[in-house]
Amino acid sequence: MANSYKTLKEEFVSNLTGGEIIEITYVTAVGPASAALWSALQSRLSFFDPYSGPAVVVDFLLNCCAVLFAVTVYASQPIILNALLLLPVLLLLSLPRRVSQYVKAKPPRTTADDSTEVASSSSGLPRRAFLTTYRGSMMAITCIAILAVDFHAFPRRFAKVETWGTSLMDLGVGSFVYSAGVVAARPVIQSECSSNASGLLLRLRASLRHALPLLFLGLVRLYSVKGLDYAEHVTEYGVHWNFFFTLALLPPFVAIFQSLFSLIPSYYLLSLLLSTAYQIILESTLLQPFILTSPRTSLLSQNREGVFSFIGYLSIFLAGLGMGMDILRPNLPLPSMVRRYQRSIASSPSNPFHILISHPTAPMIIRLSLASTLWLLLFCISHSIHGASLAVSRRLANLSYILWVNAFNSGQLLVYCILDSVFFTAQSNTRSQRRDLKLEYKTSRILAAFNRNGLAIFLFANLLTGIVNLTMPTLELQNLQAMAVLITYAAAISIVALVLDSCNISIKL
Repeated sequence: MANSYKTLKEEFVSNLTGGEIIEITYVTAVGPASAALWSALQSRLSFFDPYSGPAVVVDFLLNCCAVLFAVTVYASQPIILNALLLLPVLLLLSLPRRVSQYVKAKPPRTTADDSTEVASSSSGLPRRAFLTTYRGSMMAITCIAILAVDFHAFPRRFAKVETWGTSLMDLGVGSFVYSAGVVAARPVIQSECSSNASGLLLRLRASLRHALPLLFLGLVRLYSVKGLDYAEHVTEYGVHWNFFFTLALLPPFVAIFQSLFSLIPSYYLLSLLLSTAYQIILESTLLQPFILTSPRTSLLSQNREGVFSFIGYLSIFLAGLGMGMDILRPNLPLPSMVRRYQRSIASSPSNPFHILISHPTAPMIIRLSLASTLWLLLFCISHSIHGASLAVSRRLANLSYILWVNAFNSGQLLVYCILDSVFFTAQSNTRSQRRDLKLEYKTSRILAAFNRNGLAIFLFANLLTGIVNLTMPTLELQNLQAMAVLITYAAAISIVALVLDSCNISIKL
């Protein structure tokens, strides 16, 4: 890559200040809005059952192109895009529910995920359709953003900020880690339920099976970026560090923190204590100026952003792990005060909240509401007390950034859970029909495919991003040309994900 063009590419993503949190919220609301329209089409018309050609196209338009348009064409008018997606939902809600004949007659498809479902059921660990939708949607916007950021069609306020501020891509990095923490709760719960609970050394050994492939990928990315003279943003993670190294270190450190769970039996509290301690160290020592302004003279100083921001990402992962424990544990009791209030409403049919509190998913919605409210309050309190002195910084992964990521993702999970409850709960009467609806009928096939092979799809998206940047001058393309490239790119990722899913291939790293 020519030095002059490489410099332009690096300047294009440097010294950015981000945008407003409210705008980011409006843009990311397109994911739930698309899920609402998809669910309305499926529950009222069985539109995606069977999964024919038109169904594939509409699925792609709703769950990939809508997000792409939200960060490009409608970047300045996300409310209009949300309205365009939600207006048809209101019309479809007037139609009666429909249970597909295909779902009634067809036996469950045997896949690796189905096997997991059977095993999980026997261990008391259910799979949640809304969790699949959440993770698939997060993966879709992440993959789209990592290439879109290289075009002028993607506003600079959505790209990663230099030091202080909020942006869509800053939120995406933390959300990727948070969602990984949510699904990491499954083996933790299974280990707790097992009579042969593993010790620290065994957990560390098991964690290396996940860490080593990610470490290898980090090294591959490092040598490919340096060898190809690829444009890079040094202040993002450092000279040698990259996101795969951060992901690789998470499993062994989480194994260590599992030992602390016996002393502090809440991953939420562990996350909060770790992030608070990290923030205190940042403010009371020379660590913060070291990370932001130190000359890069040693291996540590060259990679200071990646090394120390790992503490913040570990805290986010632990918060996601706590959320996963709440979502995946069957029959997890609510706090006693909440249970008493719930029983008092359920026993009073005249209470206007009686129907809501008696809904089968009410306990789950209450737990998610409590968690999202907790993180949101902590985020607001931190700003009201410290103000600008505790601004969000993805580069530091400081307390304010951690609280923002936790509040956003717990809120997203709450919204997806409510959508699932509104459109699909009590649609069938038998256990087998409910199970089939859960695995096949209630989730977008594209989002389910993204969720099934999330990390592999993320790797493929990174590979395509590199190929595009090495073969075409992205900064010189007009918006129409950029959109054509991005739509083709999104289609390629979706096709690969669907092919892997159709061939019953699960790539676990």
